[in-house]
Amino acid sequence: MPSLSLRINLDPDGRVGPGKIELLEQIAAFGSISAAARGMEMSYKHAWDLVEDMNRVFGKPLVAAQTGGRKGGGAQLTAVGLAVVSRFRAIERAASAAAAAHMEALQAE
Repeated sequence: MPSLSLRINLDPDGRVGPGKIELLEQIAAFGSISAAARGMEMSYKHAWDLVEDMNRVFGKPLVAAQTGGRKGGGAQLTAVGLAVVSRFRAIERAASAAAAAHMEALQAE
Protein backbone atom coordinates (compact mmCIF):
# COMPACT_ATOMS: atom_id res chain seq x y z
CA MET A 1 0.00 0.00 0.00
CA PRO A 2 1.29 3.49 -0.74
CA SER A 3 2.30 5.64 2.18
CA LEU A 4 1.84 9.31 2.90
CA SER A 5 4.76 11.58 3.81
CA LEU A 6 3.80 14.80 5.54
CA ARG A 7 5.70 18.09 5.54
CA ILE A 8 4.15 21.18 7.10
CA ASN A 9 5.10 24.67 5.91
CA LEU A 10 4.92 26.92 8.97
CA ASP A 11 6.21 30.21 7.57
CA PRO A 12 7.93 31.25 4.37
CA ASP A 13 11.22 29.74 5.55
CA GLY A 14 10.10 27.19 8.13
CA ARG A 15 9.10 23.59 7.60
CA VAL A 16 8.73 20.56 9.78
CA GLY A 17 8.60 17.05 8.45
CA PRO A 18 9.39 13.47 9.35
CA GLY A 19 13.16 13.98 9.45
CA LYS A 20 13.10 16.82 11.97
CA ILE A 21 10.48 15.02 14.05
CA GLU A 22 12.59 11.86 14.05
CA LEU A 23 15.57 13.94 15.19
CA LEU A 24 13.52 15.28 18.12
CA GLU A 25 12.39 11.73 18.97
CA GLN A 26 15.99 10.50 18.88
CA ILE A 27 17.13 13.36 21.12
CA ALA A 28 14.36 12.42 23.57
CA ALA A 29 15.36 8.74 23.44
CA PHE A 30 19.14 9.23 23.80
CA GLY A 31 19.26 12.43 25.85
CA SER A 32 21.90 13.74 23.48
CA ILE A 33 22.02 15.67 20.21
CA SER A 34 25.29 13.95 19.37
CA ALA A 35 23.89 10.43 19.91
CA ALA A 36 20.74 11.32 17.97
CA ALA A 37 22.88 12.59 15.08
CA ARG A 38 24.97 9.41 15.06
CA GLY A 39 21.82 7.28 15.10
CA MET A 40 20.50 9.14 12.08
CA GLU A 41 23.89 9.10 10.30
CA MET A 42 24.24 12.88 10.18
CA SER A 43 26.88 15.21 11.53
CA TYR A 44 26.47 16.83 14.92
CA LYS A 45 26.63 20.24 13.20
CA HIS A 46 23.77 19.36 10.86
CA ALA A 47 21.66 18.09 13.78
CA TRP A 48 22.45 21.23 15.78
CA ASP A 49 21.54 23.44 12.80
CA LEU A 50 18.20 21.62 12.44
CA VAL A 51 17.46 22.10 16.15
CA GLU A 52 18.35 25.80 15.92
CA ASP A 53 16.11 26.16 12.86
CA MET A 54 13.18 24.55 14.68
CA ASN A 55 13.75 26.80 17.69
CA ARG A 56 13.66 29.83 15.36
CA VAL A 57 10.55 28.70 13.49
CA PHE A 58 8.58 27.98 16.67
CA GLY A 59 9.94 31.03 18.49
CA LYS A 60 10.73 28.93 21.56
CA PRO A 61 13.31 26.27 22.37
CA LEU A 62 12.23 22.74 21.47
CA VAL A 63 15.43 21.27 22.91
CA ALA A 64 17.19 22.18 26.16
CA ALA A 65 20.90 21.37 25.83
CA GLN A 66 23.47 21.35 28.61
CA THR A 67 27.13 21.75 27.69
CA GLY A 68 29.60 19.05 28.61
CA GLY A 69 31.85 19.04 31.59
CA ARG A 70 32.87 16.56 34.24
CA LYS A 71 29.39 15.10 34.33
CA GLY A 72 28.97 15.45 30.56
CA GLY A 73 26.36 17.33 28.65
CA GLY A 74 23.00 16.26 27.42
CA ALA A 75 19.80 17.36 25.82
CA GLN A 76 16.12 16.89 26.38
CA LEU A 77 12.96 18.08 24.72
CA THR A 78 11.19 21.00 26.31
CA ALA A 79 7.43 20.94 26.86
CA VAL A 80 7.13 22.74 23.51
CA GLY A 81 9.33 20.13 21.82
CA LEU A 82 7.23 17.29 23.24
CA ALA A 83 4.05 19.04 22.10
CA VAL A 84 5.41 19.59 18.58
CA VAL A 85 6.28 15.89 18.23
CA SER A 86 2.91 14.82 19.61
CA ARG A 87 0.94 17.19 17.38
CA PHE A 88 2.92 16.30 14.26
CA ARG A 89 2.35 12.57 14.84
CA ALA A 90 -1.37 13.21 15.46
CA ILE A 91 -1.64 15.23 12.23
CA GLU A 92 0.25 12.48 10.41
CA ARG A 93 -2.15 9.79 11.71
CA ALA A 94 -5.20 11.88 10.80
CA ALA A 95 -3.88 12.62 7.30
CA SER A 96 -3.07 8.95 6.70
CA ALA A 97 -6.53 7.87 7.86
CA ALA A 98 -8.23 10.50 5.70
CA ALA A 99 -6.20 9.52 2.63
CA ALA A 100 -6.28 5.71 3.06
CA ALA A 101 -9.23 4.99 0.75
CA HIS A 102 -7.90 7.36 -1.92
CA MET A 103 -4.44 5.81 -1.75
CA GLU A 104 -5.89 2.29 -2.10
CA ALA A 105 -7.89 3.46 -5.13
CA LEU A 106 -4.79 5.10 -6.58
CA GLN A 107 -2.84 1.89 -6.27
CA ALA A 108 -5.68 -0.06 -7.92
CA GLU A 109 -5.61 2.20 -11.02
